[in-house]
Amino acid sequence: MPQNLQFTLDYLLDLRFNNQKPWFDENRKRYQQAQANFESFVGDIIHQFSSVEDLGETTVKQCLFRINRDIRFTKDKSPYKSHMAAHIAKGGRKGSGRSYYVHIEPGGSFVAAGAYAPSPEELKRIRATIAADSGKKLKSILNNKDFKHYCGKMDGEVLKTAPKGYESDHPAIDLLKHKSFIAIHKLDDEDVLKADLASHIVTVCKALKPFEGYFHTILGENL
Repeated sequence: MPQNLQFTLDYLLDLRFNNQKPWFDENRKRYQQAQANFESFVGDIIHQFSSVEDLGETTVKQCLFRINRDIRFTKDKSPYKSHMAAHIAKGGRKGSGRSYYVHIEPGGSFVAAGAYAPSPEELKRIRATIAADSGKKLKSILNNKDFKHYCGKMDGEVLKTAPKGYESDHPAIDLLKHKSFIAIHKLDDEDVLKADLASHIVTVCKALKPFEGYFHTILGENL
């Protein structure tokens, strides 16, 4: 039930300030309850998601990210994430096709979609597609009233200058400068605790579908 996410938010906030294995082990039952609440919430989303995408036989477990952090290549050696997240897509995290990211964190929850940190080859393909029609199709998606209502604009890392191969006066230069192409709908803690959170997220994902589909079509994903 969505209201149980209060327990999850409280646990994650404590974890943020006690991010050590001994504390985690001592509070394992709290973690298990917080995780169970989050899994129930993700299950509610999946149950309602047919109006956005056909998820087939996708299970909650397939969609969840582990709470353990990969600390091999980072200076931050905190062993655990201070958030819980799910990848809503047919086949879950390992699936293909259109997908939507749901992130629950005290003071930092959000829903997102798009092309995050594409590889150099993928970025080349995205920019070529945008340039081919001067960004008209993507701009049309970004100017859609539902997209603007829920996300406002496209986010993601942006170059300070024109990318190699494009002139600074290109009609779509503002789009071509992007290195990531992300749409984000932010949720405050009050939003997370509302009874209709799952249905709200489904509505947001409906608004994100044309944006998400644009990039997956370019990258040759199985739609």
